[in-house]
Amino acid sequence: MARKNRVRTAPPAVGGRAARAVVGLALAGVAGAVLSGCSTQDATCGGGEYPVLRVGSSGSACQPDGEEPPKGYARYPEGKVPEHVGDKWGTYWNDHTLDKDGRIVKLKDGE
Repeated sequence: MARKNRVRTAPPAVGGRAARAVVGLALAGVAGAVLSGCSTQDATCGGGEYPVLRVGSSGSACQPDGEEPPKGYARYPEGKVPEHVGDKWGTYWNDHTLDKDGRIVKLKDGE
């Protein structure tokens, strides 16, 4: 009986299909986050908290909603509250603060 020569072929590649699936899942996750209103920016404070400013310096902290700021801290002036890390007001307060009388003052280098 004659033996037939068979050419061996490699199994079908799955790498391309798997990579497309991973990319598809990643895109679906991003789309879901955008549609649900998630932001890629870090919030200044977590849920149930608000930011407070250290009087006389550029320091800040987060205070639980409903509680007054601790001694040495004050609420940010209305309309000038940082909401996300690096936003307009977050950057502004890097070199400004409130004095003991509640006036906005520019910080000197190193304060």
